[in-house]
Amino acid sequence: MARTVWDSTLGKKTVMAVSGLIMLLYLVAHMIGNLKIYFGAGEFNAYGHWLRTVGEPFMHYEWTLWLIRVVLVAAVVAHATAAYQLSRRDIRARPSKYVHKKPRASYATRTMRWGGIILGLFIVWHILDLTTGTAHPGGFQEGRPYQNVVDTFSTWYGNVVYIVAMLALGLHIRHGFWSAAQTLGAGSRSRDRALKTVANVLALLLTAGFIAVPVGVMTGVVS
Repeated sequence: MARTVWDSTLGKKTVMAVSGLIMLLYLVAHMIGNLKIYFGAGEFNAYGHWLRTVGEPFMHYEWTLWLIRVVLVAAVVAHATAAYQLSRRDIRARPSKYVHKKPRASYATRTMRWGGIILGLFIVWHILDLTTGTAHPGGFQEGRPYQNVVDTFSTWYGNVVYIVAMLALGLHIRHGFWSAAQTLGAGSRSRDRALKTVANVLALLLTAGFIAVPVGVMTGVVS
């Protein structure tokens, strides 16, 4: 049954919708946590330590964090795989160009695929930069996320990569949230306007919230 669902177009769209919503919930929590950087190094570093102790003593040190990471990796892989296979299926279904041009889609719709690729590459860079320290532009300091974030956004390329990725994220959420609602049956003619408004607000808030961190470093508010 699971294979039958996965092989269907609706099944793949449902996987994309559910995995996308899981990632969206994480992004909201992640953005709120990131904004703690405006309260100083002590609070931000304490927050970074707290993430590793969530659930103690029932959960061992970092077990909850690793559980969240496993769920997120599974969501990202499922989302990307379903998106790729749906894209290939769409191309095979219409190997020749349409005789009549389709109505012009929104910018977010037309950039969903490229946006997904940009975000995938960004996730790899972000992990290597601020989680493992492999690609960190300075001396990576374990357990001191505040200093590591300031190091990254003190470089021009760190700001460019992050801001471009967050703009792509905003466009992705703007279209993806509405698409997920349609797939999961929450959309209707009467609710379309409200869903699109929620999608726009979420995209704007998340984009602004994430970009506020490098902007804070660039302006010297966070230093």
